[in-house]
Amino acid sequence: MFITCHARIATCPCHKGNRFYVHDIEQSIEFYEKVLNEKCNLRFKYPQVNLELAQVGNILILAGSDEALKPFRYTQATFLVDSIIEFKEFLLNNGATIIRDLKEVPAGMNMTVKHFDGTIVEYVEHKN
Repeated sequence: MFITCHARIATCPCHKGNRFYVHDIEQSIEFYEKVLNEKCNLRFKYPQVNLELAQVGNILILAGSDEALKPFRYTQATFLVDSIIEFKEFLLNNGATIIRDLKEVPAGMNMTVKHFDGTIVEYVEHKN
């Protein structure tokens, strides 16, 4: 049986995005800007893991070598949350396993979690 917290759901909406793993971020940004008719609204380098990330619409583009992308390929979604600490507690109380614990990243804080059903999700709290 799952533990629920309706207040958290109401105050911590999540946004699911698609994750694409590529080698050439410039071409990918240009292509998805045209496909979605939207501009890239977030882009940064993540030197600690040799990646560059960009967001176009609901697509998160991760660019790097095969070796750099390997640890992230199994992540199926990214959820943007307003309190990653609360979500960590909630997820642990509902059968999730932490794969990569809370850490500072260029966009704020993140963690990667394996849900009870095997789904792997990255949770991100952006800096204010």
